[in-house]
Amino acid sequence: MNIAWWQILLLTLYSGYQILDELQIYSSLSAPVFAGFFTGIVMGDVKAGLTIGASMQLMVLGVGTFGGASRIDANSGTILATAFSIGAGMKPEAAIGAIAVPVASLMIEMDILGRFLNTFFAHRIDAEVEKMNYKGIERYFLCGIIPWSFSRMIPVGLALSLGGGLVRSVTNYLNGPLLWLGNGLTVAGKVLPAVGFAILLRYLPVKKHYPYLILGFVITTLFTVLFGDVQAIATGLTAASKAFTTTFNGLSMLAIALIGFALAAMAYQREVAAPKVVAQAASSGSSDSDNSSEGEIEDDEL
Repeated sequence: MNIAWWQILLLTLYSGYQILDELQIYSSLSAPVFAGFFTGIVMGDVKAGLTIGASMQLMVLGVGTFGGASRIDANSGTILATAFSIGAGMKPEAAIGAIAVPVASLMIEMDILGRFLNTFFAHRIDAEVEKMNYKGIERYFLCGIIPWSFSRMIPVGLALSLGGGLVRSVTNYLNGPLLWLGNGLTVAGKVLPAVGFAILLRYLPVKKHYPYLILGFVITTLFTVLFGDVQAIATGLTAASKAFTTTFNGLSMLAIALIGFALAAMAYQREVAAPKVVAQAASSGSSDSDNSSEGEIEDDEL
């Protein structure tokens, strides 16, 4: 497995930037799917990068933290899994189970270390606040970039520089004597996105908005099957006649996203309109106590 020095440099710099983007910049360049996309471009296989990045994105879709809690670093796991998968010829699904998830879990310790080291600059900021020294506050605030970035750059850079031989040996074993384990990791990698969806559905108000969930699933399934059949027909016609050159594309992810956005917008509009309806009903209520609640929309009815 050969990873050029410039590839290691770019991926290391990106690993340091992505945590800053996640904490302060919020440009979405720190999402696992973008980490896979960027690493795929650097390593020369965008498809593998998007496969790993999207799978890790779905896995952590429903995972959130509150306050100062740490969580798995799916971005660093995606970077290393994509780089080693492309460099060592490992299946993307196997790389998810063998590299991405373990690395993401181990990086929790580095996240804690980054937070711990930042307390030094936090105390310096407190001292500058007492002095009303705004320049000092800004200076120490920017210094917080150092521990956060290095908490990702050092392990990722070392892994990319020194981990090639180990990953090559692991890949050979997974494709040889431990083929059963490699196949198991591949299956696990395919299952993990479903786990992420399950976690997300656990936190979403599914019971309240289950009609939209059912409708979105059915629409997506119907259109996917329809466009799949159209593509199959077009492929058959192309094979039968060279004069048939029309191309039929499948249902794009953009179309599916727009369907979901439309359903979400409908639900949001109903949520916004509900308090107004309740207020109007209350202001125009009659003196009859039996009819005072007539026309009021209950929460369960939304």
